[in-house]
Amino acid sequence: MPADFFWGNSVSSMQTEGAWNIGGKGKSVYDVREATANSSDWKVAIDEYHRYEEDLDLMKEMHFNMYRIQVSWSRCNPTGDGEFSSEGFAFYDRLIDAMLARKITPMICLYHFDMPLNLAKKENGFLSRKTQHAFVRFAKKVIDYFADRVKYWITFNEHNLYFQEEVFNISGYLTGEKTVAEMYQIFHHTMVAHAEIDEYLHANYPKLLLGGMLAYEEIYPATAKPNDIFAARTIQEFMNNNLYDAFATGHYSNEVMHFIEKHKINSDFLPEDMNVISKMHADFLAFSYYRTDVVNADKIPKCTPPNNYLAFGVESNRFLETNEWNWTIDPLGFRNVITKIYNRYHLPVFPIENGIGLREHWDGVNQIEDDVRIKYHHDHIKAMKDSIFIDGAKVLGYLGWGLIDIPSSHGDMEKRYGAVYVDRTNHDLKELKRIPKKSFNWFKSILEKNGDEL
Repeated sequence: MPADFFWGNSVSSMQTEGAWNIGGKGKSVYDVREATANSSDWKVAIDEYHRYEEDLDLMKEMHFNMYRIQVSWSRCNPTGDGEFSSEGFAFYDRLIDAMLARKITPMICLYHFDMPLNLAKKENGFLSRKTQHAFVRFAKKVIDYFADRVKYWITFNEHNLYFQEEVFNISGYLTGEKTVAEMYQIFHHTMVAHAEIDEYLHANYPKLLLGGMLAYEEIYPATAKPNDIFAARTIQEFMNNNLYDAFATGHYSNEVMHFIEKHKINSDFLPEDMNVISKMHADFLAFSYYRTDVVNADKIPKCTPPNNYLAFGVESNRFLETNEWNWTIDPLGFRNVITKIYNRYHLPVFPIENGIGLREHWDGVNQIEDDVRIKYHHDHIKAMKDSIFIDGAKVLGYLGWGLIDIPSSHGDMEKRYGAVYVDRTNHDLKELKRIPKKSFNWFKSILEKNGDEL
C-alpha cells in the first residue's frame, strides 16, 4: 500500500460532541429533537467535547492517521448568520491540535445535517438563498481559520441526499408541502454554495484539497428486463453522475437539465449560478458506502421523478447477506464503485465512510466478539485493494464510520459501528466508558503494517 495512504475514522459533530448548551454553542435542529422509544436525544452523544483526548489516543493505538470531523455551524456561529463564537473555534483549535500532536491528519466537513435552529425557523433552512449565503460566509471563516493546519475539506456530507426525499430531513426544512420543486431548489442552493466555496478555497489556498461527497449506493436491476436496467441507469444518472459531473467538470447532467426544462421545475436558477458552477474542479471524489440496492421498475408509479424511484422500487437481493436493519453486505459492489468512479473521472477516489451497524451489549467483563464486523471490514478493504492493484484505481484512503460507537443517524445507540464500545444506551448515559472490542485489536494488527498483509 502507498506509504501516504490514509486509514481512519469519520464522524459528525452532533453524533459525537454533546455539550449542546455550553462553550458558546447555539441550538441546532438536532438539539430540540426529543428521545423516542428507540432513539436517544442529541444532547450528550458520546461527550467527545470533553473526552476527545481519550478518543484520539484510541485512534492512534489503532494506527489511524486521519480523522474526519465536522465543524458545527451553530457551535461557531450560534444563530448561523450572526457573530462568530471564539469559544466555538477554540474547541476545534484544541481538537485539531490534539490530532496533529498524534500525527493524525484532520479532514473537515462543513455541514452534516445540523442546521442552526435560528435559520431553520427564520428561513426554512437551505430553501432560502439567505441560508446559502450564510453558510458560505461560515465556510470561508472556517477555511481561513484552519487553512494552516487542515489540508483536506468537504462541504456537504452525502450531497446527493439533497436530491431525494431525505432532503426535507437534513436541510433545515421545517414547513412546506415537500414538493419536487422545493427539493430541486434546496439541492441547487447547496450546489451553488459548494461551488462558491470551491472557488474561494482554490483561489486563496491553492495547497488545500476539496472534494465532493456522495452517499453512493450501487443500484442493481431486479431482473434482465430492459425496464429494470433502465431504471437502475436513471437512478445512477440523477443520484451520482449528476453531482460528480458538476464537481469534476463544472456542469450538471444533460439528462437532469432536460428533465427540469421539460417538467418546468422552478429550481431557482439564476444566470450567475451556472458561471460559478462551471468553475468547479474537485481535487478528489469522496463517498460513503454501506450497501447496495435492487430496483424493480414495475413497482414505480408512473410520473414518479427519478429522484424518488428508490422510495418505491427497492426490493431485497436474494444473493446477499444483510445485517439486522436489512442493509446488504456487498464488498464487490464497493470495488465496482471505486473503479467506476476512477475510470469515469480520473480523479483520486476517497471512501470516507464504510462500516456495518450491529446490535451489541457489553456484559461488564468480557470483550465483545464482533467477528461479523471484522469480516465486513476485511472483505471491503480487500475489495478496495483489488480496485487499486487489479483495476488501477487511485485511492487516497479508507475511513470507517463511527469506529468509536456513536448514535446512528437516527439517534439509535443500539445500532453500533464501532471497534470501541461506548457504554451507554438510548436512555441511560451510564459512565460513557470506552471498551475496545475484538475488532479494535484487528484494526491495530493490520494497520500496524499499513494493510499490506491483508
